[in-house]
Amino acid sequence: MPLPLDVEAIRADFPILTRTVRDGKRLVYLDSGATSQKPRSVLDAERWFYENVNAAPHRGAHQLAEEATAAYEAARATIGAFLGAPENEIVFTRNSTESINLVAYALSNAATAKEPEFRRYAVGQGDEIVVTEMEHHANLLPWQQLCERTGATLRWLGLTDDGRLDLSDLDTVVNERTKLVAVTQQSNILGTINPLGGIIARAHEVGALVLVDGAQSVPHQKVDVTELGADFLVFSGHKMLGPTGVGVLWGRYDVLDALPPFLTGGSMIEVVRMEGSTFAAPPQRFEAGVPMSAQVIGLAAAADYLTALGMDRVQQHEEVLTGYALEQLQAIPGVTVIGPPDTVARGGAISFTVDGVHPHDVGQVLDDLGIAVRVGHHCAWPVVRRYGVPATTRATFYVHTGYDDVDALVEGVREAQRFFGVVPAVTEGGTN
Repeated sequence: MPLPLDVEAIRADFPILTRTVRDGKRLVYLDSGATSQKPRSVLDAERWFYENVNAAPHRGAHQLAEEATAAYEAARATIGAFLGAPENEIVFTRNSTESINLVAYALSNAATAKEPEFRRYAVGQGDEIVVTEMEHHANLLPWQQLCERTGATLRWLGLTDDGRLDLSDLDTVVNERTKLVAVTQQSNILGTINPLGGIIARAHEVGALVLVDGAQSVPHQKVDVTELGADFLVFSGHKMLGPTGVGVLWGRYDVLDALPPFLTGGSMIEVVRMEGSTFAAPPQRFEAGVPMSAQVIGLAAAADYLTALGMDRVQQHEEVLTGYALEQLQAIPGVTVIGPPDTVARGGAISFTVDGVHPHDVGQVLDDLGIAVRVGHHCAWPVVRRYGVPATTRATFYVHTGYDDVDALVEGVREAQRFFGVVPAVTEGGTN
């Protein structure tokens, strides 16, 4: 079956994919879930900023400062359009982790804010925060810490044996004490795409806010925040072809406007006096200090690149590849996929184990062949504990991934079995 995207044409846009590794081997990059490679247009956008503008936005009256401000705010509008959101709901951060921490600290700061309008969403003793067992540590630890700071209770939704959310007790876990539900749209380790509609509806029914971790979804599928219906969405630029060091927090404006700042300093203020200060309106309230200007410009270029490809086609491309990879991997005796065994509500992240070979050893053999994957617990330690494995090998796909990359992965897994002298028993299905 032909792939929806022209892989060879796309690969020509990525300078790093022309290099060789491990004594001249072709680079097979299957670790986009950790960080994505960058097309030339993104690299050129950052270079353009440094070579032609390179001034601090919102801080000067000279020409370069004005041009920097215009470019920075144009990038905000581009990201807003990419998400179907007004630009004043786009807050630039360093990454998804900082975006989540921003919300978590704002909720705890609300309790002691002197401004009455900032106390609306305060979290305190007797309140509950709900997460899921499949969350990346970035969407778990900040909520654990919030509960420790405030005396709130952390609750969570569990997992089924096939790697999906167990929603059988949703109405019990999410209840009148719930102040916020934090849930990933797509698991970074299982590939599961979660049914957010029912979760968001239940949370709003009891008056709770909803934060969606879109780090693994926004780069790979069309996400429109109006259709999503959540209150917050976070993602990282470096996972969607953009630069490192830049992320996004989208928030409903009325919610952002009711939250106190996380960091304070320059550019996020309205009036400063020795006796006290007042804060700017969102999004500036949450962007203290000189921003990561060049990275924001690069992120907008990444959004433009993906828009030109078409996010529907990007998702279709990965669905086809994922189906092919699942079929090929599950045909290898001794290989067990950790997560959904098919492509129903599933993204392009496949974690697996190989009987008799530690995942780290599988990864080393693959690396020797020029194949870049990730091994370990993938910052989702509760997941590997849930499925009783020490770690997994994970392959993640993107727009430049082709059938040849999947074939190389499959042959590499077989080579790992041969290298370690494993003679796997034939199993039916080979999935967990």
